[in-house]
Amino acid sequence: MKLTLRTLAALLGYPSQELKEHAGELRIAIGKENTLSAAGRDQLEPLLGALETEELLDLQAAYSELFDRSRSLSLHLFEHVHGDSRERGQAMIDLGQQYLASGFFLEANELPDFVPVFLEYASCLPPADARETLGQPAHVFAALAERLDKRQSAYASIFHCLVMLAGVRPDADALAEIDQNTPAEDPQAIDEEWEEAPVTFNTSGAHEMGGPTGVVAKIRASNRSVSREAGA
Repeated sequence: MKLTLRTLAALLGYPSQELKEHAGELRIAIGKENTLSAAGRDQLEPLLGALETEELLDLQAAYSELFDRSRSLSLHLFEHVHGDSRERGQAMIDLGQQYLASGFFLEANELPDFVPVFLEYASCLPPADARETLGQPAHVFAALAERLDKRQSAYASIFHCLVMLAGVRPDADALAEIDQNTPAEDPQAIDEEWEEAPVTFNTSGAHEMGGPTGVVAKIRASNRSVSREAGA
């Protein structure tokens, strides 16, 4: 499950030239581990194909339109669980401490509830623990899959795959609560946040929302580990 979760984390990251160039390696990594069903792998093909063929700026613009400008599609788990309540801060602290207890250290600009970070953490756990960990926010993944389906976005496939990997059926009441807790869209407020944010330029491939960088290196490292274990 390690390779699959790290690949899904990579696919949820801000599109970069590195991601475009190595989309084929991500496809191979998922196939090699064979954790996802054939149907799940097929669901990811439109997204992988878009990464391989579309212009980088178009990919980045589409990503930002989805995940930066729509709170209902936020990639921060607690945005959907706690909304703007003060419980969100404590939940963030608790999750960060859980990471530390497992020896998982975050970069300074990463928030623990950012989905790619959460998937990186889950990928470090034994398969049974990883599945249980994915099951905890499975209702959030299901809600995001449904919302992205309505927008006909290829990113919906990632969340459908996460629900599959969790192996649980999201509770209808929990999904209704997600809809209730997710903050209403306010385009003006989002525009104000963009205007207030300092403008910085970097070539590292990291997006300002945080998340994994050097994703291909991590996939390759995992591949090497699997190869060594197989040869042992």
